[in-house]
Formats: sequence, C-alpha cells, structure tokens
Amino acid sequence: MRVSASEKIAYGLGDTASNIVFQTVMLFLTFFYTDIYGISPAFVGTMFLAVRVIDAITDPIMGAIADRTNTKYGKFRPYLLWFALPFGLMSVAAFTTPDFDQSGKEWYAFITYTLLMMVYTAINIPYCALGGVLTADAKERVSVQSYRFVFAMLGGLMVSALTLPLVEFFGQGDKAKGYQLTIAAMSVAGVAMFLWCFAHTKERIAPPPEQSSGFIDDLKALWRNDQWRILALAAIFLLTGSVLKNTLAIYYVKYYLNQPDSITSFITFGVVGSILGCMLAQPLAHKVEKVRAYIGLQLLAALMCVLTYFVAGDQLVAAYVLFMLWNFFFNAATPLLWAKMADVVDYGQWKTGIRSTGMVYSSIIFFIKMGLALGGAAAGWLLAYYGYQADQTQSLETQQGILLSFCIYPAVGSVMVALVISRYQLTNDKVAAIQAELKAQAPADSASTTVHHSSAATV
Repeated sequence: MRVSASEKIAYGLGDTASNIVFQTVMLFLTFFYTDIYGISPAFVGTMFLAVRVIDAITDPIMGAIADRTNTKYGKFRPYLLWFALPFGLMSVAAFTTPDFDQSGKEWYAFITYTLLMMVYTAINIPYCALGGVLTADAKERVSVQSYRFVFAMLGGLMVSALTLPLVEFFGQGDKAKGYQLTIAAMSVAGVAMFLWCFAHTKERIAPPPEQSSGFIDDLKALWRNDQWRILALAAIFLLTGSVLKNTLAIYYVKYYLNQPDSITSFITFGVVGSILGCMLAQPLAHKVEKVRAYIGLQLLAALMCVLTYFVAGDQLVAAYVLFMLWNFFFNAATPLLWAKMADVVDYGQWKTGIRSTGMVYSSIIFFIKMGLALGGAAAGWLLAYYGYQADQTQSLETQQGILLSFCIYPAVGSVMVALVISRYQLTNDKVAAIQAELKAQAPADSASTTVHHSSAATV
C-alpha cells in the first residue's frame, strides 16, 4: 500500500508546524522564562513537571475521543482543521510577557503553558495517529515517518536559525517584544502548514467494523500490549535525555564555550545533523533490521555525548562537530521509533482484538511529554543546583555542572533506551506475519480494514 511522495510531504508539513512549538519549547522556553521574563529556573522546572499531571488525564482521553470520531474526513484529520488556529494563538500567548509582579508572572506562565500543552495535545495526538493509518506496509511506514521527520527537522531548522535573528529584528532591543512577534510570525506559517496537511492526506486503515469497545476496555487492552509498554518506557528515557541536552545547548555555548554570538549557528548546525539523520532512516531500514538499527544508533548517540565531555572550552570546532554527530545518530533513529508505534497498533489488535490507534499514539505521546517535562525540569533543577545566575559570569563549578548535564546525563538516557528496546520483539518479519493473520481473520464483507476518506481538496 504505497503512499505518494506528495502525500508524504503534506503529512510531513504537519510536523513542521508542530515543531515550531516543540523545538521552541526545547530550545528557548526555559531560557525565555529565566532570562527574559525573570522567573526562577527552579520554578520553571517544577512547572514543566506539574503540567504533565494534566497531560496524564488529557492525553488518553484525547486518544479515545479521536478513535471514536467519525466524519467524512476520517477520524484524525479533522483535528488539524479544528485546532490549527487555537494552536497558533496559544503559542503566541505563551511567549507574551505581561507586566505582573513575580507571583503574577509565575501564574501567567503556568496558565499559558498549560493551555498551550492542552491545545498541542488536541492537534498533535490525532496528527501522529494519522501516520499510522496512511499505510499498512512496514517499509512504507518507515518512509512516511522519514519524510515526516525530515520536515519536522526543517521546522526545527527554521526555529534554530531564525528565532534569535528575528527576535533582534522585531524587538529592536526589546527582547520580550521580539520573542512575541517572532512566535506570531512562525505561528502563521504553522497554521497554514496544518491546513495543507489536512487537505492533502487520506486515511486508509480503520478498525474492524464489528469492533465495539469502551474506554476502560481500551485501557485494559493497552496494558495487555507488552510491546506498547516497552515503547512507553523507552520514550521516557529518550525524551528526558534529549530535552535535557537541547535545553542546555544555549547555556553550554554561552557559558562553557563562552561564545554567546554562536548560539544560533551551533543549534542550526545540530539541526542540519538531525535532517541528515532522518534522511538516513529509510535506506538504513532497508539494509538493517530496524530494531538492531535503533539500538546501534542510540549507543552511537551516547558515545557522541561522552566524547563531548572531553572537549575543552576553546575547542569550538570539535564541539560543533560532536553536537552535529549526536543529532545525526539520535535522529536517524527517530523515524524508526514512530514506525514501531504503528506496528504496536497491529500487534495490539492481533493480541487483544481491539484496534485503538488513537489510544496507542496518545499514550506513548504522554510518555514522550513526560520525558519532555522531566528533561525540562531536570535542566531547571540542575541549573539551580549548580548555582546558575541568569545572564552573569558563571563560577567554575557552574560551568562544570552545565558541561556534565549537557554531556553525561543525556548519554545515560540513550544507553537506557537501548537496553529497553533490546526487549522489543516486533521485527519486520513478525509484523508481516501478524498483518497476514489479521487479514485472514477479517470478514469477507469487510475487505479489509481499509477505508478511503476523501481529502478535503476533493470534497
């Protein structure tokens, strides 16, 4: 079941839009809160973690709602249409700095960040689940995700390359205004991309027509899916380590390398490595079994982190190269992980009789966001622990703490991911056998589990 290149590009543009927020949160939000809005790093870390409590409720609910949505556009695509504009508006609100006292600033940051994450849940979970219903072919799934993450990283490239220059351009010395207008401009582009993704993709896989299950049944089936549990655990370690590293990249360049003017080029260099890595995923999946490939890539990413620890503060070229290589290896594995999620949906249907695409994606995305929160929280807590003082010359102890947190802790995260994934059993051959059995079990009058929803462009 092949998907055209134009449809893969349209699907990928949805993650370009998502990454306008995701990458901005990872790369700039902690710095924005501490150095622009004047909130303590300890509060920022705690806030990131507290919002995940809300996600623990909203994520599975959103997945269940999406699974039960039935429109002429499909189950998942409509949410791209419905929530594109709210997503853009809340992105701007999160980077707005009203003149409140310290307590007011903290409440404003907490409320707007919470609402941003809720809208992100409402649009991103259906978007991610959409990737699991474009095709049933295992290799095509890797291809779809490779396109997706190349375009996701292009969104990251846009964020890393343009954010700080646009802040200066729009702000004219007023960084708070500069951030607000920069995110506004990016949000306009993001809304347009979500709408294009909605208009030019098509859902092809649906649950068996006889399936009828309640929310509790879906949760029970999810827990019985042992391969889902492996991916969920891996997601926590994966994002905790990567978000910690990406969050501290600005601090590493500014305070350890002592090159504040190189922040944009350093981050952009890393994003280029990410794009090249995502482009590698599809050809790699054709040559190496994707489970073995994923484990090897995570171990190589860990090695790049460890080597970076031994780079001296004046070895700028080595720092750039190793950061690019870390991004290359780490993100070459990313499309393989998301292709595994679609395989886990098939496995869950085979094992439990319940196909719950939205629930699988939403639950793993919850653990991804838990890792996002833990990584962001750890960054704030570690900065506070090592005595970080915003926009001041840092002590030797603080510099070494930033170096340790940027290098060694993320390496531990990648090693843990490799260990967890070593227990994952859904190889390409296993997935093909499961799909063949599901097809054989399908009632003759339901041909299948495929359904063709018209794209918005043809309605």
